Amino acid sequence: MNLAEVVNGAVGPFADYCTGYLNPGTSGLGYIVTLKLSTGQAKADLDFVLEGIVSYDRAEKNDAYIGQINMLTASSFCGLNGAVWGYDLAKANLQPLTIEKRHDGMEIPILQVEPLLDATERLFGREGQRRFSPLPGAMVVCANKSCTHKGPTTVWCAIALAIAENREIAAHLIIEDVGSGQPSPDLLENMYKSILLCGEHQSVLYKKIFVGYKELTVGAGVVGCALVCAPYMTLAQKAIPPGCKPADLLHLTISEWEQALSLPLLKS
Repeated sequence: MNLAEVVNGAVGPFADYCTGYLNPGTSGLGYIVTLKLSTGQAKADLDFVLEGIVSYDRAEKNDAYIGQINMLTASSFCGLNGAVWGYDLAKANLQPLTIEKRHDGMEIPILQVEPLLDATERLFGREGQRRFSPLPGAMVVCANKSCTHKGPTTVWCAIALAIAENREIAAHLIIEDVGSGQPSPDLLENMYKSILLCGEHQSVLYKKIFVGYKELTVGAGVVGCALVCAPYMTLAQKAIPPGCKPADLLHLTISEWEQALSLPLLKS
């Protein structure tokens, strides 16, 4: 499938809400991958299981709003019928970090993942300022990991996304990592090196890799959660600007998409 076919086939049945891939009523066979790193915390005054639920719930609603969903865990690939929000469509402004060699000796760029996280936030909106957030109660397939710990400590989550050089035969790869205590100074380097090793093992060439992480200092008497996830979505019908086909978003930046829909700016 070419990207136009993917995006035209990735619109869900709801006007105001995005919904999960594999939900009924989608316009075709496509889906859109979105990226999220978030943290949340709760006072440790219940029991650890309940405190974990509350802190996880707060991580879901913080930053890009994905609250009230039934998160179904999947492995971590964006396939031939997938596209990446903020990269393929509603494009973000990419920000390079460094250069790394893959197994065939070719140098490829390593980029900051933050612009893609920001693009997801601008699609879904935030708690209190929602845009096209996931349908409440939707079944949403996500690549995800989380960790929950009682303070004093630090909790952190990290993500790497590798873009396949030839998306007609290979999937993009997503790797998630989480932990407690101070993250390793080599965390981001280890993330993109793990991607390159996976590519070497499966004879897949990646042309660029996005990496990033988020951490939260958790005080005494507090439980903290770090959540990394990549929801596989179909778009709300109203996320397509009037007079446009879904595939037209392949030619828009994230700011142009917002302007085409006359969306009010998210509050800082």
